[in-house]
Amino acid sequence: MLKVNSKKIENGDTFIAIKSAVRDGHDFIEDAIDRGAACVIAERGEYSVKTIIVPDTRTYLANYLKELYADKIGKLKLIGITGTNGKTTSAFFMFQLLNRLNIRSAYIGTIGFYLPEKSRPLINTTPDLYDLYDMLTEAVDDDCEVMAMEVSSQALDTRRLEGIKFDMGCFTNLTQDHLDYHHTMEAYEQAKLTLFNNIKRAGNAVINMDDEHGKDFVLDNNKNILYGQGNYDYIISDIKLDNHGSTFKIIHDGETREIVLPIPGTYNIYNYLNAYILCDKLNLDMDDVVRETLYLKAPTGRYQIVSNDKISVIIDYAHTPDAVENIINSVREYCKGRIFTLIGCGGDRDKTKRPIMGALATKKSDYVIFTSDNPRTENPDEILNDIVKGLRKTNFEVISDRKDAIKKATSLLEDGDILLVLGKGHEDYQIIGTDKFHLSDFEEVSKYIK
Repeated sequence: MLKVNSKKIENGDTFIAIKSAVRDGHDFIEDAIDRGAACVIAERGEYSVKTIIVPDTRTYLANYLKELYADKIGKLKLIGITGTNGKTTSAFFMFQLLNRLNIRSAYIGTIGFYLPEKSRPLINTTPDLYDLYDMLTEAVDDDCEVMAMEVSSQALDTRRLEGIKFDMGCFTNLTQDHLDYHHTMEAYEQAKLTLFNNIKRAGNAVINMDDEHGKDFVLDNNKNILYGQGNYDYIISDIKLDNHGSTFKIIHDGETREIVLPIPGTYNIYNYLNAYILCDKLNLDMDDVVRETLYLKAPTGRYQIVSNDKISVIIDYAHTPDAVENIINSVREYCKGRIFTLIGCGGDRDKTKRPIMGALATKKSDYVIFTSDNPRTENPDEILNDIVKGLRKTNFEVISDRKDAIKKATSLLEDGDILLVLGKGHEDYQIIGTDKFHLSDFEEVSKYIK
């Protein structure tokens, strides 16, 4: 059997050495042989077992998996969603809506691998190719018809989706993030465009044209479906927001439907459009789609509300300047009191966005507590210094310990106030150094909001 993980090798297996962004499989060949590998597929070297040298092991693996599983995977409609923000919510809306409409569907992304009746966590937003094929075949075996999956820029850049073709690709937005990896916004955009060069000939490209980069994703080789508040294929109009959700209209082909989405935030309307358009292209009864929309829930850690009859706390994964600005603006539209924001920035990641996040949070909020996110191998205090450096406003304080910061933030709330706890969302851990420690924003907030 062909395997990419040396630790899973059994006697007689073949080990293929795959290079990724963090490790090179060639470094584990001897371990694979010690565990019983009878054959090695590599790009270089001589080994004590049968060895096959190929120009590119990732291409070899992609062709091998495609040949082995093409017929089976072909039974699934593959939907790929890419963008800086909104991937998780867009894909999870699709997963929920389709299953409510009796179209068995699966989801792969930041919050895990979901089948209709079960789920499990994942390490990466987009798994590597070998693991991805395992999940796709598992979905087919579970009688799923559609797979909605998040597609990250790093996965595209490191060829984790080599050879995969999509029935539909969706672009949500493009704002600053991951520049520690891509270095420039141009390179970041080019990575995401890779998805739109891998849409099947009969497939569709669904594009948010209200994002300034949307036009860049309109490629001549695709069947483009455009949406936004302008004159597009699907027009969003008459938006009304409150703390329970939103109402708005979708106009398409001369027909107007009023939608009630039970999740607040203008940006969630845009996330929803991807699911709505998918349902339309699957020829589902759109009156049924509108009805089932009433039962949608946000993914864990996305606009997750903890409240009592006086105050509310919203836990959200927002960790980019655009996402932070969007959620604060959204809450400002209906908040009757003050907005408090608790936020930090991850270590070993794009440092250039730190002062931007600090300036945005203090400008848009009434009061801000800056705290640690996942400092990783950086000094937490140095990260916080990067965030507050040069801030003109003084409506903030710094509390490095995240648990202490949450306790202090909740103690400041009065009737009508809203606290935003941002950056970690669904994560139930904090990475300090190279170790993971249990920490859940939801659990911490729940200690004080009853």
